[in-house]
Amino acid sequence: MKFDPGFWFGRRILLTGHTGFKGAWLNQWLRSMGADVVGFSLAPETEPNLHTLLAHNDEKSVVGDLRRLSDVQNVVEKHQPQIVLHLAAQALVRRSYRDPLESFETNVMGTANLLDALRQCQSLEAVLVVTSDKAYENDERGVPFSEGDALGGKDPYSASKGCQEIVTHSFARSYFADKGIPVATARAGNVIGGGDWSEDRLMTDLVKALYEQKDIVLRNPLATRPWQHVLEPLGGYLLYVQALATGQISLPALNFGPHGSDNVQTVTEKMLKLWGGDNSWVLEGKEQPAEAHALALDVSVAQQSLNWHPRLDLDETLNWIVSWYKEHAAGNCVKNITQQQIETFQTLLANE
Repeated sequence: MKFDPGFWFGRRILLTGHTGFKGAWLNQWLRSMGADVVGFSLAPETEPNLHTLLAHNDEKSVVGDLRRLSDVQNVVEKHQPQIVLHLAAQALVRRSYRDPLESFETNVMGTANLLDALRQCQSLEAVLVVTSDKAYENDERGVPFSEGDALGGKDPYSASKGCQEIVTHSFARSYFADKGIPVATARAGNVIGGGDWSEDRLMTDLVKALYEQKDIVLRNPLATRPWQHVLEPLGGYLLYVQALATGQISLPALNFGPHGSDNVQTVTEKMLKLWGGDNSWVLEGKEQPAEAHALALDVSVAQQSLNWHPRLDLDETLNWIVSWYKEHAAGNCVKNITQQQIETFQTLLANE
């Protein structure tokens, strides 16, 4: 399976969550390939935010709420997408503890609203719903999760992602399978990259401290995560949809992640060294809400079915991130380095 940018040229894409970190990167990538992208999402929640920095706030950007069925129906009816990439979500574990209903309303009922609206869409070719590695029932053994493992979730966010999987596959079997329209899910590990300012994320905390020349406060330095550059799973999503829409595979779910996991302390110390300066890290003294301690993904099915595999190791990933944020810190237009990194990564993806 080879990545084909031409597949995306001129195709009508509905991208939910386009104002978020991953969504903004994916929007830029799709636009650069000539796709006709309509974004649907809430307004950006942070300032700065990548959506605004990339100048995506144009007529193709629709502000709406997945929790309102009428909003979703309107955007589907008006734009008649061929491909739907569903990234919109409440994506923060700690926030889900503060407001659990928001996570379930957005991640579960929002997904149900979207899939219900798409039942009437005559132009549809494929749908990909992006969930999370946290959708798996985590027994904390550190054994990489494979696609057939049990879904679950101890915290509200993780549980909502497990529910999102169940809802998606129910709709897929009940309403889309007999029409020959593939509806699948993608489960990705912890995504990092330039342009993420979301609360309670390691890279956000790191960059804020580096900008302000302060020490970094770590909550769980020994917690392991499958860290990967944002372009890694996005490339996987694009390849997956290409294969689904052209009938080359029919797998209902795939994992996208690095070959291993690293702990928070390792990532932090590597980042500090690359950035330079006198910053160090200190341990958060307050008690923290429970989060999974060990997470890892088995990506062998994606490797075998799509010939997808991680292109960047952790050091390369962090180098790209430092380069991006240094451009931003210098006051330069980050659209240039964002597009440069996309083009470099696309070359890596297409040349194998």
